[in-house]
This record gives sequence, C-alpha cells and structure tokens, in this order.
Amino acid sequence: MSNKIPVKDITPVKIHQPESSSHDNHYTPRSHIYVRSVKGLYDTFRRSFGLFFVALFVLLPWLTFNGQQAILFDLAEQRFTIFNLTLWPQDLTLLAWIFIVAAYALFFVTTFAGRVWCGFMCPQTTWTFIFIWFEELFEGSRNKRIKLDERAMDFDKFWRKTAKHFCWLMVAILTSLTFVGYFTPIKSLFIDFFTLQTGFWVTVSAWFFAFCTYGNAGWLREIMCTHICPYARFQAVMFDQDTLTVSYDAERGEGRGPRPRKMDEQTRKEKNIGDCVDCNLCVLVCPTGIDIRNGLQYECIDCGKCIDACNDTMDKMRYPRGLIRFTSENQLKGSGSKILRPKLIGYALVLMVMAGLLVLELVTRIPLAVDIIRDRNSLYRETNEGLIENVYTLKILNKSQFAQTYHIDVEGLQDPKLTGQTDVEVQGGEVYTLPISVAVDAYSIDQAVTDINIRVQATTPGSEDVMQLEPSKFLYR
Repeated sequence: MSNKIPVKDITPVKIHQPESSSHDNHYTPRSHIYVRSVKGLYDTFRRSFGLFFVALFVLLPWLTFNGQQAILFDLAEQRFTIFNLTLWPQDLTLLAWIFIVAAYALFFVTTFAGRVWCGFMCPQTTWTFIFIWFEELFEGSRNKRIKLDERAMDFDKFWRKTAKHFCWLMVAILTSLTFVGYFTPIKSLFIDFFTLQTGFWVTVSAWFFAFCTYGNAGWLREIMCTHICPYARFQAVMFDQDTLTVSYDAERGEGRGPRPRKMDEQTRKEKNIGDCVDCNLCVLVCPTGIDIRNGLQYECIDCGKCIDACNDTMDKMRYPRGLIRFTSENQLKGSGSKILRPKLIGYALVLMVMAGLLVLELVTRIPLAVDIIRDRNSLYRETNEGLIENVYTLKILNKSQFAQTYHIDVEGLQDPKLTGQTDVEVQGGEVYTLPISVAVDAYSIDQAVTDINIRVQATTPGSEDVMQLEPSKFLYR
C-alpha cells in the first residue's frame, strides 16, 4: 500500500500577449478603442442584417391598418394596438408569454451559436457601428483618427469633430423620435417636436432616449457590452463544449510571429512556426478590444470581424482560411461536435411548448371583457309587483377595433325580468357602463343565494360570434 498522494498536473497555460514594443494600443477599461474597418463575409452579413432590422424599426410605426397606426402602444389609454389585435391591461398574460418565448429563444440560440445576438442583432451593436461609420467618414481610418486626437485643436480638427457629433446627434434624435413614435401617433410627432408643440412627457422622453442613444453608441460603446449588460455575465452558463463561438485555433496558429511570405512549409515546421503571423489585426478590428487568441472571453460578442481580418491575412500569406472561425471547443480538440445534445434539445422543447401556449392564448382570446359590480346599497329589494330585484352595474369592454352591438341576458333564473338596456352599441376600445336590474318571482327562488350568469353576446351582422358569460350572485332573504 502506497502512502503517496496522487498529484494532478495543473501547469498553467501560457497566455500570449502582443509585444509592447510593436503594439501600443493595449485595451484597458479606460482606454478609447479605435476600431479598424474590415471587409469580409461576416461583416457584409452583419451590415445587411443590421440594415434590415433598422429599416424594419424605422418603417413599422409608419404603417397604417384600417385607417389608424398599425402598431401603437398607447400608454395613456392603456391600449396596445398591433394591426388587427388590440391588447388591454387584462391581456398582460400575453405580454408575459411573449417575454418567456423571447427568453427561451435567446437561451436556445446562445447554447447553439454563442453570443450571436450581441454581434448581429443587438441595437447597441448596430447603432455603435452606425456611429463608427460616421466617425470614419469625417475623421478617416483608424490611424488617422489616432493622429487627429493627438493633434492640438485647429480648424480642420474642429470641423471634423463638429460634423461627426452633429451627425451622431441627428441619428440619436431620429432614433429617439422613431422609438417614441411607437407610443404616440408618429405622423404628428415629428412636426410637433420640431415646431416645439409636443407635450411635456413626450418632449422629455424624446430627449431622454436621444441622450441615451448618443451616450451609448457614441461614448460608452463596449462598456455597455462588457460592464453594464447582464447578458455578458450569465451567457457562459448556457455554453457547453459543443457551443459554436468565435475561436482561435491555437494548435494551428502557435508559435506565432512574423515571417517572409515566401517561407515554405518545411522551413516553418523546422522552426516550429505556426500560421499566426502576429499581425494583431484581430485585436485592431475588435469592437470590444480583446485578443481572441487568449481564448474564450466574456467580452467577445461573436461579431466575426476578427474572422474576416484573419481570413484576409491568410489569403495574403496563401495559408488556409479558418485560423479564427466559428467552432466549438470539442472541434478544436479534434473530437467532433454534437449538434443534438440534451441541453439544446431541452431548450428547443421548452421553446416549442411556450410558443404553442402563446399561440393558444392568442387563438382562444375573446375580444370582449365583462365585469359585474353589484349594488352595495342594498342586497335586494321587493318591487311593487312583488318581484325580488337585484341591481348590477356592467362594465363592457369591446377589445376589438370596430363598433359592436351586444345583447344582454341572464341565465340561472326562472323567467327573469331585466330592466335597462338589453342591446347596446359599444365602440372599438370603449368601456361601456350599463346599469341593469334583474327581478324574478319570489316563489321561483328556493335559496338565499342563487348562482347566475350574465351573458353578453355580440349581435352585429357579419361579425364573429363573440360571447362572454360572467358569473354573479342573485340574493334573497
């Protein structure tokens, strides 16, 4: 029997950092990142994808449906209109289902392809790249921007900085007004805003969101992604060894270093030189300023800019592409990657169930709500005809966008007599208050409390068959 304690080798992995003598743009949380432009497959796809959703964001509030704004979240009226669907505070369960479905969709996508939401769809990323485009337009490439910031203020620097910030501010204001246009009629919003005729809260909201857009996309940028957004912190919980993320193939790339383009494969093997030429372009194009060669980092937003930059270098060196690529930890180890795995299947199943429940909620939703309030002054009274009478107040909410005529009836009593309007017309989105009294012969009641249902049914010709049964109590004795 041996008394030796088994020892596990935990030799730390060497982390490669760029040489300070050749690279002077180290990233620290307080440094400004001068992002270098790059062209490639992922950059083109990201631009097209972002342009599509920006156009969708801008155009949607301008669409009309049945003569009114197609998408309008009217907080003052507590009414959300989405084409032919109108949601009220009573329909907040639908909003909860939408958030649940969106959350599980995010979990599913993150488990499969990493943080691609941040790199390709997040508004913060999209607007940041829009602001960087204006930065490059007026101040030039990365090196020119660095030199411009190091210069003393002169006329050339002043007009370039002024033009850049003016365009940033215009984009921020237009973005803010478009966003506010989802909550107030947009057709009059722009005219009222620029003619100083908007109300207090609309004006405050517009300037607040403009300030947020200008600050986030113009100044905070990667700080929002790395230090403020909580997604950066909990995304790793959903990762596994088969998750596709932007990764550096260290087995192929190390040892890195510069070399003549004409160096043959045999010489590189003898000198133990990998495919990475240490050009540092993957760092210079990264919007969060990280070095992807240091392994998986929470700051990486999977935008793919480093892949495009590295592929361009590999093409120039006549090396195979893919030194940096979307891959998994298992693929880098050479063991292959599993697409269908328990965690991903679990997220997919839950997502389908939640989406199904959301669709079921939408399909079974009745565009009518009825609330019954009993008269609290007296439980019941006896009429001159000797009938027992209860008084109710009906609140009828027409959840549709069109006027509807409703017929009111009572179930659960023998030959009830209704006093008040039994047929009422309610406009779309209107809450109609209707007082009614229900009277019956005392000899037809054999208990003190009788369960009844007040039925409200749509009778408008050509409309869908909508009916709501609302339970209540009929009291006697």
